[in-house]
Amino acid sequence: MTQSNGFDSLHSHAQRLRGAAIPDLLAADAGRPARYAKRVGPLYFNFARQKYDAAALDALLALAAGRGLEAAFQRLFRGERVNVTEDRAALHTALRGDLVDAPVAHEAYQTAAAVRVRMGELIAAIERSDVTDIVSVGIGGSDLGPRLVADALRPASGARLRVHFVSNVDGAAMQRTLATLDPKTTAGVLISKTFGTQETLLNGKILRDWLGGSERLYAVSANPERAAQAFDIAAARVLPMWDWVGGRYSLWSAVGFPIALAIGFERFEQLLAGAAEFDAHVLNTPAADNVAVLHGLTAVWNRNLLGHATYAVMTYDQRLALLPAYLQQLVMESLGKRVKLDGSAVDSDTVAVWWGGAGTDVQHSFFQALHQGTSVVPADFIGTVVNDDPYVENHQALLANLLAQTEALANGQGSDDPARDYPGGRPSTLILFDRLTPQALGALISMYEHSVYVQSVIWGINAFDQFGVELGKQLASQLLPALQGTQAQVADPVTRAALAEIAARGQ
Repeated sequence: MTQSNGFDSLHSHAQRLRGAAIPDLLAADAGRPARYAKRVGPLYFNFARQKYDAAALDALLALAAGRGLEAAFQRLFRGERVNVTEDRAALHTALRGDLVDAPVAHEAYQTAAAVRVRMGELIAAIERSDVTDIVSVGIGGSDLGPRLVADALRPASGARLRVHFVSNVDGAAMQRTLATLDPKTTAGVLISKTFGTQETLLNGKILRDWLGGSERLYAVSANPERAAQAFDIAAARVLPMWDWVGGRYSLWSAVGFPIALAIGFERFEQLLAGAAEFDAHVLNTPAADNVAVLHGLTAVWNRNLLGHATYAVMTYDQRLALLPAYLQQLVMESLGKRVKLDGSAVDSDTVAVWWGGAGTDVQHSFFQALHQGTSVVPADFIGTVVNDDPYVENHQALLANLLAQTEALANGQGSDDPARDYPGGRPSTLILFDRLTPQALGALISMYEHSVYVQSVIWGINAFDQFGVELGKQLASQLLPALQGTQAQVADPVTRAALAEIAARGQ
């Protein structure tokens, strides 16, 4: 794709810096490590190993100003209809804070706060009961965010409730989960915006039958009538969600019910408070010092100006092992678009492919390609300064590996033996938690949400719809009768051949 529209002023900088050695950028500017470092509450960010300099960064900031980024953030926070294709607001920030003088946003904040009161009452009742385990059933935004946060923040031992997540329609997932539990001491939470999601409906039926009824089933939905109709769940056990919050932005809402069950309601509110504090940073901080703006512009620089097609996230904290999977949905579902807000075709590449894993495990798998492969993969490296486990030597080794890998990728190391030569030049951003608390994790997730919005504004696309996921679902619904033994018209020849093979082998 042509990379011209809006990026003309940046091409000369990219040409100048594409082959620059990162150690040379650091050597030419002794103050770079400190000046490219930012702190927001419990989070530290350092962009000094990205392949831009002050002039290129100024050009990126000018691009953001020309795109009206500051006004775009105002529209987002104030509850204007930024989701133009669905004619909706995107008010996930109002789920966690009351930051702007706008009636729409304030009303949304009050609505969400009232639902949290109800959620807290339900949690208290469950904690007083004989329930020991919760099975949370949802998929996509109804699963990935809650699963990430619950796994990251659950106590190492002594949790009052154990929360288990099932998302995949593959029956093996539910079978393996239920095999470890007792229906007499288990409750279920079904999370679905429409209560029309096939995976959640099928898994919900399995769970209801296993429990022996709906008495210990709870639901979170924007369609409570359908929840009651499909599963006979009493209205008192149904929490609402709203169409002004997209699924991948919804963990701050009642979709976070399983989070609060896993980590406690007070710590759930701390998670929201941390996100709101970062929201305030984004709303009130000039672009040059605004971490979400810098992160988003860095992604644009790497994608559109340096031409890197993938982006990795490495979590040097095992508790954050699910973060790359969560970010895959947040970033790629939001930014995987090929048309602009006005329906015209984009004139630049949009989202990179996001992926990653947990260090130090990944050092022994795909880091060979990162260090010596032919593709450069920019990355975020995320670590925790203070550990909460008693194994100090392990934590010191973990941090040593984190720092060593970012240095090695950036600086490389020459060798007379070509097989042992490390080219370097691999850019990365370093992100450090003071320690992994609910507040800090809330702030980090908020940062990524706003970075995504920055990129969408630069590309002129809608970060809040996801029509691309629908076609495969529609085709699956049409093909299901053929797999159930009913004659169905199947136009695609490869699918017909596969169905014949399945029928022959499945008998």
